[in-house]
Formats: sequence, C-alpha cells, structure tokens
Amino acid sequence: MIDQLETAPRQDFRLVPAAITLWIGVLLGLLWGWWAALVGAIAAVAIASGLLWRWRRTRPRWFAGAAALFVAGLLLAGPLTIRLVHAQQDPLRALAARGAQVTLRVTVDARPKPVHSAGYAGQQAGTRTVVVAATVVRGESAGHPVASASRVVLLAPYPQWAKVLPGQEVTAKGSLAPARGADLTVSAVYVRGPPPDAGQAPWWQRAAESVRMALREAASVLSPDAAALVPGLVVGDTSGVSEQVEREFTDAGLSHLMAVSGSNLAVIAGAVLLLLRAFRVGPRASASVAGLALIGFVVLTGGEPSVLRAGVMGAVGLLALALGRQRSVLPALAAAVCVLVVYDPAMAVSFGFALSVLATAGLVLLAPRWVQAMTRRGVPPGIAEGIAVPLAAFLVTAPVIAGMAGTVSVVSIAANVLAAPVVAPATVIGVVTAVFATFWPAAARVIAHAAGPEADWLLLVAKHAARIPGAVLPWPGGWSGGALALVALVVLALAVRRPRLRIGLALILVCVLLIVVPVRVIAPGWPPASWSFVACDVGQGDAEVLSTTEAGRAILVDTGPEAGPADECLGRLGVDRIPLVVLSHLHADHIGGLDSVFAGRSIGAIAVGPGRTPAWAWRQVSDVAARHGVPLVELELGTRLDFPGLTLEVLGPRYINPNPDDSDSDGTNINNTSVVLRATTPAGKVLLTGDVELLAQGDLLADGVDLRADVLKVPHHGSRYSLPPFLAAVAPRLALISVGAGNPYGHPSKSTVDTLTADGALVTRTDTDGDTAVIPDNGEPAVVRRGK
Repeated sequence: MIDQLETAPRQDFRLVPAAITLWIGVLLGLLWGWWAALVGAIAAVAIASGLLWRWRRTRPRWFAGAAALFVAGLLLAGPLTIRLVHAQQDPLRALAARGAQVTLRVTVDARPKPVHSAGYAGQQAGTRTVVVAATVVRGESAGHPVASASRVVLLAPYPQWAKVLPGQEVTAKGSLAPARGADLTVSAVYVRGPPPDAGQAPWWQRAAESVRMALREAASVLSPDAAALVPGLVVGDTSGVSEQVEREFTDAGLSHLMAVSGSNLAVIAGAVLLLLRAFRVGPRASASVAGLALIGFVVLTGGEPSVLRAGVMGAVGLLALALGRQRSVLPALAAAVCVLVVYDPAMAVSFGFALSVLATAGLVLLAPRWVQAMTRRGVPPGIAEGIAVPLAAFLVTAPVIAGMAGTVSVVSIAANVLAAPVVAPATVIGVVTAVFATFWPAAARVIAHAAGPEADWLLLVAKHAARIPGAVLPWPGGWSGGALALVALVVLALAVRRPRLRIGLALILVCVLLIVVPVRVIAPGWPPASWSFVACDVGQGDAEVLSTTEAGRAILVDTGPEAGPADECLGRLGVDRIPLVVLSHLHADHIGGLDSVFAGRSIGAIAVGPGRTPAWAWRQVSDVAARHGVPLVELELGTRLDFPGLTLEVLGPRYINPNPDDSDSDGTNINNTSVVLRATTPAGKVLLTGDVELLAQGDLLADGVDLRADVLKVPHHGSRYSLPPFLAAVAPRLALISVGAGNPYGHPSKSTVDTLTADGALVTRTDTDGDTAVIPDNGEPAVVRRGK
C-alpha cells in the first residue's frame, strides 16, 4: 500500500460528472420532491447533448465523459424519478398520517438494530426495542388490501424480534406513523407482539448468523468490553458493546471502527493479497482471489445494504489492482457511485454512503500527494502514510460528520493515528477466529486471545481521547452545519496554498492555542476551585457529589440512569477515591450508572436505605458490590458519618411500608423509601432528598425534623409532588433540580419551580445548566454552572 500511496498519478475525471449528477439529482428528489430530480435530469441531458455535439471531433477523449453524463441524465429522468414518485405517493403514507392499524407481510432487509433505553423508576435500563428495516410484500388495513411494495421501518419488541434475519418473511401487526428522514421509507410501524408466520431466512443468512454466534462465544474469553468489541471490529456486531464504550468511541472519532466499512474489506483483501504475493501470484489472479474473499466477508456480515456499499467501495481498489493502473481508481469509484445510486436511490441521503465515498476519494486524491510531499522532506514512508491516511479521511469527511453529529471531534486525527497500527491485526485475527469457531471452538478461543491486546489498546485510546478537555466541540447540526464545515475547510485549504494567507492562518492558530488551550486544558473553568457540592448532568436521573477536604476524595449520592454520565462527571471533577456511594433508593434512574463509577477509582462501600424493591434492582446492586468486592451496608435513621470537611446525617425515611410491592405501578411507594441526607459542607448545609413524595415529606414534617438547609436537591426531579410546607421548612437559598432535557414526565413542574422562587430560592436545572456546583463565598453558598 505504501508503494501505491507514494505515487500520485493523474486521475481520470471523465465519469465524475455523471456520478455527481445521479447522486445530487436523487438527493434533491428525496429532499424536495421527485420534480427536483426530473429538473436535474433535463438539465443534465441538455448539457450533455451540447457537449457531445461540440466535442465529437475536437475533444474525443472527453466525448466518453459527455456520453456518460447523457446516460446518467436519462437514468435520472426515467427509472429513478419513477421510483421516487412511487415512494412519495405510496398509499401507506396517507394511512400513516392518521395512525391507521395495519397488518403487513414484509421481507426483512437488515439485521435488527437494538435501541438502548436508559432506566427510569422501576423500569430497568437496557434494550427494549429493535429497529428493523423491511420491504412490504402485501398488507391490509381495516379489512381492505393495501397495494404497496415500499420500505417501512418496524419498531418492534426486542425479545421477540431480535433474532429475525435478512431475507425472512414475517407478519407485522401494529399502528403506522409517518417516517422520519427523506429516504425511500414510507412509514414506521409500531409493532405489537412477536412475528407470526415467520418464514425461513436464506441459507447463507443462517450460516452467517451461526458464524457470528460462534465468534461471540470464542471472544468471550477476553475481558467483557474487549469481548464485545471484537465482533464489532470484525463484522459490525455491536449488540454486546456497552453504552459507555459506544459514547467514548464516538467522542474520540473512532466509531467508524465498529461499523462494517470499506476499511474492513480493505484489510481483509490486503491480508489475502500479501499472502498471495508471498507465493508470487500475479496481480490479476490475486485480485480475483481477493474478490472471492470480499464476497465471503460480505456474506458473513449479513449482506445488508451498508455492507454491500462497503463491498463495492472495497472492490474499487481491487479493480485498479487488476487493471494495473492507479489512475483507474477514480473512474472505478465514480462508476461505483452510479451503480449504487441506481441500485438503491436511498443511498443518496445516507450519511454512511457519503462517508464511504468521500473517504475513498480522499485516499485516492489527497493521501498519495501528501505522502509524496512528506517523503521528499525526509519523513519515513510508513510514518508519512500513517499521518496522511487518517488526516485525509478526517478532512474530507469532517463536513458530513459535523452535520450528522452536531459536534466536531478535535482529537479524531490523533486517536485514529494511535489506533491505526492495531486495527488491521485485530480484524484479521478476528476473521481467523470466526473461521475456526465454526469447526474448532477450542482453537478459536486460543486465537481470540491474540486479539485481546489490540482490543484493549483501542478501548484505552478511546477512553483517554474522549476525556481530554475540549475533545468534542459543539457545531451546528444538519445540512447547514455540514455546509459551514465545508466552507471552513475550503477557506483553510485556500489559506494554506497562499504564503501571505498562510502567515495569517499561523497567527490565528497561535492566538487560538494561547487562548483556548490554557482555558480549556491547562486551567479549565471546570471544576471551580473549592467546590463543595455538584449536581451532575446525567439526564433524567440523579447523581450528586460531595467533596471532602482531601483532593480527589468525595462522596457520591446516586449514579444516574445509565453507564457513562456519572463516571464522566466524576472524571471532570478529578475524583478517584470514593469512600462511600449512597443509593437513595433502588429506582433505575438512580442506580443505572453504579458499575461504571468503579472504572479507575477505589470505592470503600455502597450504602442503601431499607428498601429492597424492585427485586431486579436489588439483585443488580448486590451483584455489582460482590463483583467489585466492596461491602453493601444499610444506612439507619439517625446515622452520622464524618469525613474530612464533610458530615452526613440520615434524616429519613421515617416509616417504611411493611408490605413492599414490586408491582408499585407509578413508583410512589419506592420513591418514599428514599434516604434523606443532610450534609454539612464549607458552603453550608445541603439537603439531599432522593425522590421523596408527599407521604414521606409529610412524615418528616410531622416528626418535627429540622429540615433547614442552604441548598436543596429538589425531590423527584422537581415533580409536582412537593408539599409547599416542606419546601418552606427547608427554606433554601439555592435549589438544584436534576432533570433530563425533553423528558416525557413534565419535570420540573412549573408549580414547584414557582413555589421555590416565591420562597426566595435561586433555582438551577441540569437540563439547561449542565453540571452545577456549589462553592463557599464569604460563608454563603454560591452557584457555578458548567453549561451544556
């Protein structure tokens, strides 16, 4: 590959206008309507006709390019526009607009994609829904047949639908809803119950699924995160990857490693080519054998549209190798774009398709020239390639990623450079493991151990890159954000090419480094000095941190609804020692992140209240405590705990229901078992109330408990179930509400916020203010907001 990158031959651009015409024409047709595609087609045919007439004798070399543009215009005007018309006028769209009930017989197009849901109240965090792309075979609504052969998205229950395979025919019963996005999907179906009358999947899909299961079993000998990552690296199977690992890979700009892309196929093809080159096999025969390996790999990964796209992109390089000409790569890429858009017009609006095409184009057009330039300046070829390849891929895909994610990862290039050396070995070892797992599981488990160090390295790079201050910067999302990023890159490219502008750009970068780096990295504004209490932004849940006077040592109260946010909040605060984790009660939005806070920290004990329901939550907490070898203790009423610079008093719960019921539908009984703590800190007294509701608040008032505090962690995310006399008895100066943005519960309640404000409290909310700290200010509490 180095030899190929070092030479940068002139590329053949003749097919590029045809590819752009088809791509942009279908894109506009999907975004604006079929008429936009037709207008683009007419314009392309008119331009191509003029060029054909003008160049028929004068420029015969470009005549073929004009002919290709003419054909592209005809394809856009004919079959592609017709497909757009059918999709945009499909009868299911009208039914979806009124939420009609339907029974559809569909063919599954892709493997189910699990949707992870954070826990809340008595509902355990985890996967409850899968998204299944499918094509309608026939259907009916209200006893009337529905004539449709379009695409739908099924939102189905996870346990019953997780194992359906592409190619299977199944029956889906449920209610329709309008589809989101601008592809060929005509509606979404909220499915009820299991798939009845499920047909049999094609034999190759069944075989591929058995291989994937064998790979997961073989990889289970590794650490839990590594065992989940290896199938993701090899075949894009991320079903076992934790939410925290997914977030870290996304923030580090490494999420593409867990999706089957052209790079996966390039690694497999490259390994096959190197093996064949060792046996002195010719280029055309090598390309043929590598092509067969690609076909096998596509079948292994399920043969879904995204995998087919990656396969076509991987075949581009093989075609160039078979022809023996590097300048054939760009025409092959353009031809691949044409074929894929004609085969599946929905790819025109696919972010994955755009990323594949742009990344391949960057490797073809930019990387070879950069490698050549760096080697001329004395940079070793291997190092030059290691820098040029990820840099080219990052720059050409940055506008798409910025528009898609609404963020820009500033550590992406460095993280990819660090990850690059182990990606290919891990992928090859994973494929070999999968092959052996089908007939010799014991050998496969031995081979899987060789992929462990590579997977652990990738996990380490992602974790530390994601935690660098300022690793992810906010950016406008959508098409406007992508266009803005593109303009920024164009300006940057122009500035680099002109000496005077280059000097100005260097001065701007120096200023940015002098201002941003000290502020964001060397002396960031978070955490504030001498913080005493922090309400972490963990979404719809609770996680509060109480500082001791020992650096890096703090008490944690609750851990949020899912793995990741509480751990990240503790990391931002520099907390690496936690003498005590207090779980106010056993609802999912308070215990969901418990396991993740152990990462890289020493924890003394886990403390709970008297409640033991829901039963699944108590088992989960007990399992975490046992696995990490920490004691699980119960806090009794009246207990006083002293730490350096911090005192905790247990004020509640006052009374416990002697007959707890797991079927507590709204969670009120469990909420009222919340541990109520009063903390004495350098910033004043802080009352932490868990989710206590009316009954428990009334018990505290009836017993005459001294509730006065300078700071109140408002009960139950600011719900309406707060007694005004209870809030008045606390009389806080600051009231902190831990709540998730856009939550479906209406938290916080306007009446609760109004009552607190009327009583003179300053109200803050984690959904708008982010992490919120309380610091001492001349003997009184003051608030510092980190911001979103």
